[in-house]
Amino acid sequence: MLEHVQIIEQHGRAKFAVIDFEEYQSIKALLLEPEKLADYLDYLNLQEVKQASSKRYTLAEVKQVCDLA
Repeated sequence: MLEHVQIIEQHGRAKFAVIDFEEYQSIKALLLEPEKLADYLDYLNLQEVKQASSKRYTLAEVKQVCDLA
């Protein structure tokens, strides 16, 4: 979302951001529905965590750590 934004400047400072209308509608829908917004923020957080941690665990490793093996 918001990969393609055109910034319009006035007096050397960003004044407006122009986005695709479909993106605008998606953002508006997110902001109007708290549950959708919460889901999207959770998704963004998950993506951030995945990028920060490259370690992956097998199911067997998780079971062992949780004493489920």
